[in-house]
Amino acid sequence: MSSQSDQCTATLPRPRSLDNGADLEPATASVADTVQFEASSETSGFPAHVPLPAYLQQTYWWAYLHPAAVRIFERQWLVNLILWGNFARLRDLALDEIGHSISGDVLQVACVYGNFTERLVQRLEPTGRLDVVDVARVQLENLKEKLQGALRVGLHHQDSTDLRFADASYDCVVLFFLLHEQPEEVRAQTVAQALRVVKPGGKVIFVDYHRPNWLNPFRYIMTAILKTLEPFAMDLWRQEIADWLPDQGRSLKVEKETFFGGLYQKVVVTRT
Repeated sequence: MSSQSDQCTATLPRPRSLDNGADLEPATASVADTVQFEASSETSGFPAHVPLPAYLQQTYWWAYLHPAAVRIFERQWLVNLILWGNFARLRDLALDEIGHSISGDVLQVACVYGNFTERLVQRLEPTGRLDVVDVARVQLENLKEKLQGALRVGLHHQDSTDLRFADASYDCVVLFFLLHEQPEEVRAQTVAQALRVVKPGGKVIFVDYHRPNWLNPFRYIMTAILKTLEPFAMDLWRQEIADWLPDQGRSLKVEKETFFGGLYQKVVVTRT
């Protein structure tokens, strides 16, 4: 395992919706005592129709959009197999970074197959809250079904590049294996939005793929898999997540650790 820490500067741009003068959701606006799905303009102040990005429809329809995809991939053993037995370890690394008990407001950007969100909810204290956003309504519906009976959780139909939350709304933002699925321009916008909505002193936590060590045999297996099924993922082999931080402005603390022979990474950006 390797780690590194450095300082960088970044400008956190406002989303397009702010420029248009649209209403914003406060971090707690849609979070009630039980899980709620907030997607219509009547209930949440943003358009009911959130268009699916072209790259998602063209590249990942088979994994996230087709109704059969949820039935196929929503299996704990399968997501663990996809991550070569590392799902639980990587999940807990992300959750431990948020906290063993969570009393603040947390934003999860994109739904996750497996029990990531359920385990996060289990850590919520009575004052803790969780919002989850996803651009694919079918993924939100699936998560709602998984979280039946959960407390203080809101589900939001939103695009990660145009989050409809006010600046500095959350104590922590987590992105678990999202960035590798996005083209570079989309990825940079997603990172900027995550940083915008986190509070000063708060963390943005990324867990994702990373270029493995030369001696790691999975390096050669994963090259073929990623180039075939997840073409944008190779960007994370060639560049650091910090490379997609906004260029100018605020000083940010960046900490990075790698795991499983370098195939996976956890990057924590602390907004100062």
